Amino acid sequence: MEWLEASTENCPVQLTLDLVGEKWTLLILRDASNGIRRFDEFRRHIGLSEAVLSDRLRKLTAAGILKTVQYQEPGSRSRNEYRLTRKGWDLWPVLVALKQWGEAYTGDNEEGPVLDLRHDTCEAPVRVMVQCERGHTSLSPSDVSARPGPAARFRS
Repeated sequence: MEWLEASTENCPVQLTLDLVGEKWTLLILRDASNGIRRFDEFRRHIGLSEAVLSDRLRKLTAAGILKTVQYQEPGSRSRNEYRLTRKGWDLWPVLVALKQWGEAYTGDNEEGPVLDLRHDTCEAPVRVMVQCERGHTSLSPSDVSARPGPAARFRS
């Protein structure tokens, strides 16, 4: 079977974009990975409406990407904080890859990165790389063959 003959209904890229492919969703995930936890903090930092934020947080929670944890400020009612789950943290390399691509191809920030990610141990900048399961790193598209896998289905 060739790739053009394969159905895309169970394509993991498509299924992932169904969950997190909206701009606001990715910005919520960016902020959650950088320590933002509360509704008002997300709204203030990202600048989106309460309705849109509520909808995205509800979808991310239902998908198991975020979880809610109750908190209560003295004299106030209890509220929820939103924290990344393991499933949510597994999207972190995707966010780093988007950041890396954006720094290379959008804007012209000559002052340096807006968000400076550094390895705690050696202080080196963090980058996303593609590697195979045997440990060969920094693979490029010319180093990789793409072919339909065992879950591929014929287009109907």
